[in-house]
Amino acid sequence: MNSQSALALNSLNIVLIEPEIPQNTGTIGRLCLATGCTLHLVKPLGFSLDAHHLKRAGLDYWEHLNVVIHESSENLFAQIPKSSEIILIETRAGKTIYEHAFQAGSYLIFGKETTGLADWILEKYASNTLRIPMWDARVRSLNLSNSVSIVAYEAIRQLNYS
Repeated sequence: MNSQSALALNSLNIVLIEPEIPQNTGTIGRLCLATGCTLHLVKPLGFSLDAHHLKRAGLDYWEHLNVVIHESSENLFAQIPKSSEIILIETRAGKTIYEHAFQAGSYLIFGKETTGLADWILEKYASNTLRIPMWDARVRSLNLSNSVSIVAYEAIRQLNYS
């Protein structure tokens, strides 16, 4: 990857609102490091960020990540630049990630593992909600880290990073 591509990749933002499972966050952190994305974590977190807990979750490379911690969802949304695209990923959305043209600087927002995104967020950004297609209705959702990987790499593919 050339340095220009690496700089452009840094403009993608992966947001986890109230993540509960440290192993998912560890996997997503590894993805962010590999792709140059910024990882945003919104409190409350379902785990501790101290060194012992991070190392146990496989985050021994944590110091290399570009991580931003937000005290609340309201705090996060207040800090997103007005020019940045906000994309919510939700299983019940009508439009799929393959029907959307991603923009550099996008904030790709994922809810917590057990309950997803809060209703007020879904209502406020209803027109910015996308889903990953699933062809068997018996599957309620995909694992959070898998979902983040799918969406991040689709955005990267569309933005022609190589």
